[in-house]
Amino acid sequence: MAQIAHRWRGATAALTAAGLVALGLGAPGAAAATTPRIDLKVLVVDNGDSPVQAITAQLRSTGIPYTTVDLNAANRPVITAAFLSDTVNGTPRAKYQGVVLPNEAPFGAGSAEQTALEAYEKTYGIPQVDAYTWAHPGVGLEYSSYSGSLDGQEAGVTTAGKSGYFGYLDGALTFEDNSPSVMESYGYVATPGTGFTSYVDTAVPGGPGRGSLVGEYVHDGRRELVVTFAYNQYQQQFRVLARGIVEWLTQGVHLGQARNYFAVHVDDVFAPDSRWDTGRNCTPGDFDCAGGEGEGTTPIRMTAADAQYAAQWQQEQGFTLDMVYNAGSGEQWKTENGGTDALAAQLLADKAKYRWINHTYTHQFLGCVQDTSTVPWSCAKNTDGSTKYMSRADISAEIRNNYNWGVTKGLPMTRGELVTGEHSGLKTLPQQPADNPNLAGALADNAIKWTASDNSREPDQRSIGSSTKTVPRYPMNVYYNVGTDAEMVDEYNWIYTSAADGGSGICENNPSSTCLPDPLDPATGYRSYIVPMEARTALGHAIGNDPRPHYAHQSNLAEDRTLYPVMNKVLGDYRALFADNTPIQNLTQTAIGTELQRRAAWQAALASGKVTAYRVGTTVTVTAPSGTQIPVTAPEGTKQQQLLGTTTFGTAYAGRRSAWTTPAALQSALTLKLP
Repeated sequence: MAQIAHRWRGATAALTAAGLVALGLGAPGAAAATTPRIDLKVLVVDNGDSPVQAITAQLRSTGIPYTTVDLNAANRPVITAAFLSDTVNGTPRAKYQGVVLPNEAPFGAGSAEQTALEAYEKTYGIPQVDAYTWAHPGVGLEYSSYSGSLDGQEAGVTTAGKSGYFGYLDGALTFEDNSPSVMESYGYVATPGTGFTSYVDTAVPGGPGRGSLVGEYVHDGRRELVVTFAYNQYQQQFRVLARGIVEWLTQGVHLGQARNYFAVHVDDVFAPDSRWDTGRNCTPGDFDCAGGEGEGTTPIRMTAADAQYAAQWQQEQGFTLDMVYNAGSGEQWKTENGGTDALAAQLLADKAKYRWINHTYTHQFLGCVQDTSTVPWSCAKNTDGSTKYMSRADISAEIRNNYNWGVTKGLPMTRGELVTGEHSGLKTLPQQPADNPNLAGALADNAIKWTASDNSREPDQRSIGSSTKTVPRYPMNVYYNVGTDAEMVDEYNWIYTSAADGGSGICENNPSSTCLPDPLDPATGYRSYIVPMEARTALGHAIGNDPRPHYAHQSNLAEDRTLYPVMNKVLGDYRALFADNTPIQNLTQTAIGTELQRRAAWQAALASGKVTAYRVGTTVTVTAPSGTQIPVTAPEGTKQQQLLGTTTFGTAYAGRRSAWTTPAALQSALTLKLP
């Protein structure tokens, strides 16, 4: 941290009036003796390419305000000294703390706009990210030792990178190689020249030595972060490096904060789940499967041994599962099976080891009354033609009875958290295009503050009535109706292979899907193909500053315990990539809902233009509408100004300190003192 503090003091010194004069550029306006004000906002010059858009997505996700200049827009603003800087009450002001460019000179070398931008960066010490460029001496690199595909290439953080803004990374990172027939990453690998420090490098493919992929070029009083590989916002290599790129761009002082999150909800605990019929290629009991529920198959339900394994796994992994339970379904199973339930006894014995969430008493569908006389089902109608809905009283009873059962059993849970069966009650397209009008009242009756929604259908948090907000959840592609690896592969093959290969052909007719080239092997396909793919997807969410939880089902903890290989790979891959100072955040449903709510409020405050944030020397000042939670990230050693004295700011994460906070008592602005 001493090195970081030294860098910050050096940067501050360079921004004094003497530093400006030494650069031969002087401060704009008459206040040459005044330390300049640097606004905490980023300038993004966008040419429409994916690297710039990826960095923009990271800024937005983190909560960093930015201004975009679209190079493809005819009426875009012209980059001039006045566009970039001015004076405020006699103090020279830099309007942007960092600049993101598509390459090192998008306006053309020597052009008026490029010259204005470079002068601005020299005057105020503003860093510039070249989102993607080729390796050449103009960016501090020798000509490429290699250019071409980087698919499957292993890269590592250098000693300089680890001691700086990429110090949150531990092990090597590997460029995605999801398809052998498609080139997914192209880049240049080159030797650093004078003034260039490599932060991320790789072995030269087919040649000796290593070359840079990400590094800093210091020259002519300016600093550039040079990235020499192409990427988009969804690729794992970008998501792993995105934090470091943004921290370098902002020098570790910015509005917004980012964490890595992973939470897993296990639905239907205590209840049995229906099983996929490998002969009929459907699930008995579903509307599109001929025959009665359970006909020809045995329902899937955890055993006491499965519960013991779950508790042991949590302890080994240092990770807590959210048990989303249906007490009434469990009580019915108990009645039908001799009056005892070893599973329930074991889970209740270990109840303090889990988090528990109300999933309603009997997992009823809480939306419209379903008419199952046709496939697909439809909403039943009243005599006047209106939709027939489950009543407020019946919804409320499902919520209340399950919660009360949990209270009598001493489950550690929060009353305000709920997951309805199938996310029912919320709109379900195409049959039910609006929420059950009785849902909001029933949620309010039971003091529900957070209810789950399906992220694949509703990715944004929204309000249900005046007292409840949704918490979107990611469905894991580990099916609820399978207990074994072979069953999982059988159903997967049915969905994702062509009719000619024995599948349903759904993949051929769905524009958002593709077919497998060949059916997966029932004996090995789950572990060799499905698990890596699902783990990669979940890890992408986790390292993308996305707090939304994932959900699976109790059936996935039973029999072959299909969920564990996915979770093991997510957690194992994460720990191999990230340093101990960047632990994965395993939040409760309430904490996730609160995080999403704060983010939405923060983005609204930024959009309203009512947030002002800047630094002058080592002092950061932020004003926002009263009551607004303000996210800020700053170096270790930062203090928050109180009415009398200071306190340590924020909590430590990834080598920085960050927090959602508000101005101290009796103060109208948030004031931080940097080290």
